[in-house]
Amino acid sequence: MPVYHPREDSELLRMYVKQFARGFVLDMGTGSGVQAETAAAKRSVKKVIAVDIDKEAVAYCERHRESNKIVFGVSNLFSSLKKIRFDTIIFNPPYLPKDKRESKDDAVALAGGKKGHELLELFLSNAGNFLKENGHILIVFSSLTNKGMVDKLIEQNGFIFDELESQKLFMEKLYCYKLEWNPVVLSVQKKVKNLAYFSHGKRGLIFTGKYKGNKVAVKIKKRDSEAVGRLKNEAKWLKRLNKEGIGPKLLYAGDHYIIYSFVEGAFILDFIEKSKAVKKVLFDVLQQCFTLDQLGVNKEEMHHPVKHIVVKDVPVLLDFERVYKTNKPKNVTQFVQFICSIAPLLKKKGLLVNVHTLRRYAREYKQFPDIAHLTHIMDAVL
Repeated sequence: MPVYHPREDSELLRMYVKQFARGFVLDMGTGSGVQAETAAAKRSVKKVIAVDIDKEAVAYCERHRESNKIVFGVSNLFSSLKKIRFDTIIFNPPYLPKDKRESKDDAVALAGGKKGHELLELFLSNAGNFLKENGHILIVFSSLTNKGMVDKLIEQNGFIFDELESQKLFMEKLYCYKLEWNPVVLSVQKKVKNLAYFSHGKRGLIFTGKYKGNKVAVKIKKRDSEAVGRLKNEAKWLKRLNKEGIGPKLLYAGDHYIIYSFVEGAFILDFIEKSKAVKKVLFDVLQQCFTLDQLGVNKEEMHHPVKHIVVKDVPVLLDFERVYKTNKPKNVTQFVQFICSIAPLLKKKGLLVNVHTLRRYAREYKQFPDIAHLTHIMDAVL
């Protein structure tokens, strides 16, 4: 396999390796060894571990070694490394989308996967196990890699980034990033073990982990979210609504994150598709919505709660960031809208919904939000 020799991306990254490399350094995918040698030349660098999947590249680096600070080795990403942590991790990954016309050797050296970002994704998913709390990662990639996706992957793996420089080439744009731990994630890791990315919403990232021996979900604010005070609002209302048996159990509320019991089950549409106990679940959700109405609060999103209700044995409402007090709550009427919208699906499950009648009862409930009018709504689901 031909050794990947320095090009524009290598020179861009090398410039910032000169500036930021320090302490104990890992050069991942060392190639010709240029980044390892650049780092080793700095007084602030104590030792460099330089690895590559290609044995020929490692042999080349050994033959052209300039510094005794460097230990070269063969490794498929982190596979051959012990669980040691580094001050600086350097990675110039193959980052181009795979081209079927390329030879196998060229594909290994240049392609980061079918879409270009897959190898970088795999790297990021493991890098946290090898980076010190105050450490940083230096990477370079191309606009052809999909910058938006790279930014998401960085955040989902618990890091924040600083774009050090970008360079426009003929067919692409190169980006050099400096990654560090998200300080909120570091704070969470002191309480939650085995923290791992799970999913995301418009305003938050969800991680899972173990808290006091139990599986939990952790929500933190997304870096690009402009929402203010939403997590504090969710914590406040979960604490109140848990007393009514609504929502996942709140376990801890930090300044920038909340921890609550992980809710097992399926999202409501998936549950309806596969289950026979649909009517019971719909009625349970309506009862919870009625309780919210009686408390004089709006949850929002109940007209389209496809990602906001998880069902296993019972339905659990999720996401209370937007809850607010109001004299005109509309949780029941919003959920009625949802029931009407899925009437064809419910019919397949043996539930006949008279949409016209249901909407009329919802209008009456809006005027008289009591248990009698809630019963009328339930009676319209046969």
